[in-house]
Amino acid sequence: MDSVQQAAVVVISEVIGGRNLNQVLKQINQAEQLFTPQQRGALQDLSYGTLRYYGQLTRILDALLNKPIKDIQIRYLLLIALYQLQYTKAAQYAVVDFAVNAVRKINPAASGLVNAVLRNFIRKKKELLASVAQTEEGRYSYPLWWINAIKSQYGSEAEALLLAGNQHPPMTLRANLKRLSTVDYLTLLTQNNIQARLIEPDAILLEHPVAVDKLPGFKDGLVSVQDAGAQYAAGFLDVQPGMFVLDACAAPGGKSAHLLESADINLSALDKDELRLARVNENMQRLKLNATLLTGDAAQPSDWWNGKQFQRILADVPCSATGVVRRHPDIKWLRRLADIESFGQQQQQILNALWPLLEIGGKLLYVTCSIFERENQQVINDFLARHTHASQLPVTAAGMKQGQLLPTELHDGFFYALLQKKA
Repeated sequence: MDSVQQAAVVVISEVIGGRNLNQVLKQINQAEQLFTPQQRGALQDLSYGTLRYYGQLTRILDALLNKPIKDIQIRYLLLIALYQLQYTKAAQYAVVDFAVNAVRKINPAASGLVNAVLRNFIRKKKELLASVAQTEEGRYSYPLWWINAIKSQYGSEAEALLLAGNQHPPMTLRANLKRLSTVDYLTLLTQNNIQARLIEPDAILLEHPVAVDKLPGFKDGLVSVQDAGAQYAAGFLDVQPGMFVLDACAAPGGKSAHLLESADINLSALDKDELRLARVNENMQRLKLNATLLTGDAAQPSDWWNGKQFQRILADVPCSATGVVRRHPDIKWLRRLADIESFGQQQQQILNALWPLLEIGGKLLYVTCSIFERENQQVINDFLARHTHASQLPVTAAGMKQGQLLPTELHDGFFYALLQKKA
C-alpha cells in the first residue's frame, strides 16, 4: 500500500465488516514489509482512534455531506482524516493533503469532494461538534443499544462510565515475586528513568506507557504487563502451596502466571485454542514458571479431565469484554445486544461443567471483563439457585461494588465472584 492512510482504510473496512482489530492489524503489518516502526505506530493510532470515536465521526461526516457517499473506501478515508483533525496534533494542511493524495489512488474524481469536506469541517468545527453532541451516539460514540443498556443498569453513573470507555487505558505492571519484590522493581524503573508508582492491589502504574522491550528485565522474566484490575484474581483465589489449581480459560496466561508467582502450586492451564495456549507457554518460559498445559473446552471436561478434583479453580470465562473497551475499541462495533444473552448462557454452561471438578471446601473464582449484569451477578444468582451446596463469599477492593469493578484511570472493568463448595 502507498500510505498509512490507505492501510487504515482497509483496517476500518475489515473491522466494521466483522473482523477483530488486532488480527487485521497483524495481518496488514506482516504483509506490508516496507512499513517502518513509525508507520506501524501511526497505523495503529489511526485505526484505534477512528474506531474509538466512530459514532461521533460518522455523524460529523453525515452532517458535512449533501448526499451519502456510495464508495465505502472514500467514506472511511474521510472518517480517518476527521479523526486526525479532531484528535491528533497533525497539521491541518498536512491531513487534508494526505487524504487528497490517498483518494487519488482510490478514485481520482473524488479528490475535490474530499478536499471540500475536510476544509468545511475545519471552518465549521465548533458548531458541528456542538450539533452532533445533541445525539447520544454522537456524544458518547457507542451504539444506541449499548448506551441504553448502560443507562438502564447504572443510572446516574452511566455518563461517566461511557466517557471513561473512550479514554486511553493505563499501563500497569506486575513484578515477578519469585524473582524480586514490587518495591525492588519500582526502584529498578526509577534507575532507568521510567516514572511509576504503586497502586492497589500491588501493581505498578506507569506515568507514561513504554514499549515492553524498554522495561528493565522484561525479557528475563522480572515483570509482566497486566491491568491492575486483573491482578486482584490471584489474591481473591487465595492459593496455598501444594494446591492443585485449574485455570479453566487460561490464554494468554497472565492470571496463570500470577498464581504461580504467588505460591508453589500444581497448576493446570486449560484453553481450547491451541494457538492461544502457545502464548501461555511462551509466557511461562519467559517467566521461568511451570504449568501443565491442556487443550480443551472448559464446558466439556470429559474430553480432558483426569478425574482428580481441584482445590481451586479460576474461571475467567469468555465474555463481551465491555470492561476493556478502551483497549479494544472495535468491540463497540462488533458486539450486538443479543451477544450479551448468548455470553450469559455460555458462562452458565462453563460454570455448571466446572463445578463437579472442585473438591468439597474448595473455591472457584468466576471472572469476567464485562460491565453488564447479565454476564456477572445474574449468572451467579442463577447458579446459586440451582446449586444449594454452593455459597458466594465476599470479595472487596477499592471502588468495587458487589464484585463489580468499573473502569477508572487506574484499571479496566472486571467482575469477580468467589464461590465455595459446601458439604
